Amino acid sequence: MIRNYFRIAWRNLIRSKVFSFINIFGLTIGITVCMMIYLFIMSEFNVDVFHKNKDRIYRVMRGAAIDDKMMSVAYLSGKHAPALLNDFDGQIVRAVRVSQNDNIFSAGSKLFHEKKELDVDPGFFSLFSFPLIKGVPETVLKELNSAVLTESTAKKYFGSVDNAIGNIITLNKETPLKVTGIAKDVPAGSHLTFDIVTSLERYKDATWMTTWISNGVYTYVQLAPNISRSNIEKQLPAFVEKYLGGELRKYGFKWSLSLTPLKDVYFDSDARDSVRHGDKTTVYIFLSIAILILLIACINFMNLSTIRSVERSKEVGLRKTLGAMKKNLIRQFIGESVLLTIISCVLAVCLLLLAMPWYNQLLGYSLNVTWNEPHIYLFSIGIIIVVGFFAGSYPAFVMSAFSPIEALKGKMRWGKSGASFRKALVVVQFSISVFLIVGTVVITKQMSYVKNRQLGYDKEQTVIVPIDNRYIYENLNTFKTGLQNQSAVHAVSAMSGEPGGFFDGQMFEVEGHPERMNARTEFADFEFVKTLGLKIIAGRDFIAGFRTDTTEAVLINKTAATKFGWTPQQAIGKWIFNTVRDSSKRRVIGVVNDFNFQSLKSNIDALVISPADDRRQVLVKLKPGNLKAGIALVQHAYGKAAPSYPFEYKFLDQQFGEMYEKDIRQQTILSVFAGLAIFVASLGLFGLASFTANKRFKEIGVRKVLGSSVQGIVILLSKDLLKPVLIATCIALPAGYWVLNKWLQNFAFRTELSWWVFVLAAAITFGLALMTVCIKAVKAAVENPVKSLKAE
Repeated sequence: MIRNYFRIAWRNLIRSKVFSFINIFGLTIGITVCMMIYLFIMSEFNVDVFHKNKDRIYRVMRGAAIDDKMMSVAYLSGKHAPALLNDFDGQIVRAVRVSQNDNIFSAGSKLFHEKKELDVDPGFFSLFSFPLIKGVPETVLKELNSAVLTESTAKKYFGSVDNAIGNIITLNKETPLKVTGIAKDVPAGSHLTFDIVTSLERYKDATWMTTWISNGVYTYVQLAPNISRSNIEKQLPAFVEKYLGGELRKYGFKWSLSLTPLKDVYFDSDARDSVRHGDKTTVYIFLSIAILILLIACINFMNLSTIRSVERSKEVGLRKTLGAMKKNLIRQFIGESVLLTIISCVLAVCLLLLAMPWYNQLLGYSLNVTWNEPHIYLFSIGIIIVVGFFAGSYPAFVMSAFSPIEALKGKMRWGKSGASFRKALVVVQFSISVFLIVGTVVITKQMSYVKNRQLGYDKEQTVIVPIDNRYIYENLNTFKTGLQNQSAVHAVSAMSGEPGGFFDGQMFEVEGHPERMNARTEFADFEFVKTLGLKIIAGRDFIAGFRTDTTEAVLINKTAATKFGWTPQQAIGKWIFNTVRDSSKRRVIGVVNDFNFQSLKSNIDALVISPADDRRQVLVKLKPGNLKAGIALVQHAYGKAAPSYPFEYKFLDQQFGEMYEKDIRQQTILSVFAGLAIFVASLGLFGLASFTANKRFKEIGVRKVLGSSVQGIVILLSKDLLKPVLIATCIALPAGYWVLNKWLQNFAFRTELSWWVFVLAAAITFGLALMTVCIKAVKAAVENPVKSLKAE
């Protein structure tokens, strides 16, 4: 019997080629999108699950109160880990410090700038389950000058894993390190990534390792099996008071410690750190889009299968007359639905494989279809069952309920309820489509606003050169002077953080305020204002001829002046004191106009610009002209200052763009999915238009004989089908306004939700729907009326 069911189902698919194509193609797109998003969601929620002791590993976080707001910071002093082990003996069984770094490594004559270097405690590979090809986890980093390379790095340096073991690599051309282990390449599902791991003990005398009020390392702890997170966290306030209480009161800091489970680190995107993070909001948006597009495809199937039931009414009547039970008919029609879903699923897998390179490029990292794991098959089976039964259930129950007498007489009529239900489904389809189009337009508009907003500084023709080795640091003045003497160079400035980069928060004592106040800090030389093209609105800039400017002067931005209770003019001459970095008070000599030195998702913060020594980047502002020649000049000067070191650079506008890379990717993905959604919905509408034209074939012929024009017939066929689209637009626009207004709140600087955005979305949807319906309506209207009048 089952074989007979499938044979009949196949014949029906072949007989109705247009309807079968629309159903299969729509479902194929829906299932493909579901599979793509399923792979993405699985990769997001499987981060760090490969670690053996994942349920007992936590990252120690520092809570810092700034302007009455608590910030979560992952960086701690190096003193925390040994103190935690000592004070929580028996409760914390391991504590490992991890420092992210980038350095120059050499193997023979080969030179590499490794940006994924971790400096860690010896217990790193015992705490985490990063598999080692060579070496023992407990001892692989026991020696001070030891290093572990990943498999790819070993092959890059020495050609093979075997050649790498025991060999020597040199750190920054001065420190030899012995390769004592080889790790497998870091799994994609890890928030920590590395190419080289070295011993943190080399930095044991650094300030951030020996001072409690400092930061520089992440601290991970493993709790004993019988110890809970809450047990430890109850004791942490006493721990903070014991070791930091006096210093915190001295500097006016408010700190606390807490534990973040390893499984939550990846999605803890609000934490101040530099590890890989995901965004749960993005995951849920993707999941919603997958469900919505699949729902549109299922609605197509339900609508088209239901209206086709008129053509199969005699088949149903004959089956019932010959004794077929209602439940057998339901099984038959649901079986057809499942068969069609299986075909769509197979095609979706093929389409998925073709789309994966593009999808990976869009996401910015690689997702792999792992056919050797059962979850992909379980997901496919789940899709087939859910979609097959969901999409096929309503048509199956409708067709199995036909009266056999009326069906055999060909007198089947659709009631108002059936037509209303189909229109309701069309409303749902196009509500989703309009909503996605509105979202795409608004996100595109916001990203365009972000890219083109005046930031208060000049980012064009500006090159960022990192100070990443001691040679460029020691010869910084030579490097700067060599460039400043070039006619193609406008200005050069060394600083702690370029716009879009790192700006640390510091506590300041401020004249006229009894309590310390927080502000962002920029440690820069005297050319900072000139290089960025900032505007001085009160006072003056740093002047090289004034020696006291180096030790006694600062600039602040307009927001800082307002926060400290001054107008820009009143700020001049006032003193402020950095309680950590300075040994004496400094006077405000100038106020710069506000500029967006952070993401546009944040309000402009108070900024203090000080000449104190902390140089991490050099910005070279080139004059308009031959950009390649300007880069060559910078490279030549770098080669003199740091010979044999690789010259690396990027542009300031590129740095700014990278802050919004994730948002731009979401915009592109949403645009693609919105296009697919309305395409699938239009396929369904085309099917309904085909059915309506066939159903009213004779009526059209009679109207043409009686003098109706092609235009009149097109309007007649189109108006009923376009009403649901109009209703859908009216429903989706308010919903889209509410959701996107919420999304825009993530940006401190945002575009307006203009009325034309919603008019455009409505026009796009209605225009596509009208075009879809008209294609079929015009074809029906120009048919020879003789054919329809002859038809039985």
